[in-house]
Amino acid sequence: MQGVEEDTSFLSSTSVVIKIKNIWGFDASESAINIAKENYIDISSRFEVHNAYYRELPDSFPKKDYDVILSIEVIEHMYSPKEYLKNINFWLKKNGFLIITTPYHGYVKNLVIALLNRFDKHFNPLWEGGHIKFFSKNTLYKLLKESGIRLAKFYGSGRLPFLWKSIIIVGTK
Repeated sequence: MQGVEEDTSFLSSTSVVIKIKNIWGFDASESAINIAKENYIDISSRFEVHNAYYRELPDSFPKKDYDVILSIEVIEHMYSPKEYLKNINFWLKKNGFLIITTPYHGYVKNLVIALLNRFDKHFNPLWEGGHIKFFSKNTLYKLLKESGIRLAKFYGSGRLPFLWKSIIIVGTK
């Protein structure tokens, strides 16, 4: 199994648990890559700083045909999630899997946030580097479909149904 993803701490800790050796991870943050390299010395050469908008992967990475790509709490930080997903679709092999998570923002949750007067705290525009996109199940489904990724599974995670903290979607190329 091979994977490209943005949250190197999740991927590398997962690799140690399940003993997968063919893993590569990238992040736009040099400090995140340094943390991954320091904590997972045995696969440290497989972590690199990389911009997810660039289709061409670092020289040390396989260029495409990945079995699994994990994107853990990343897409909500992307200015162009469609371009990001097009690259993921390019990197995946045919019938490869994308596992993507993002904070959930459906109608009921947003209504509760507004009714509890928590809008400014939840959608805080003063958070440097914070979330710039907010997805419901339907908006993420539409984006994935437009990017050529077929939906396989949906899961809500954390809290009560429709007030979920995050959503997990599994898709295939």
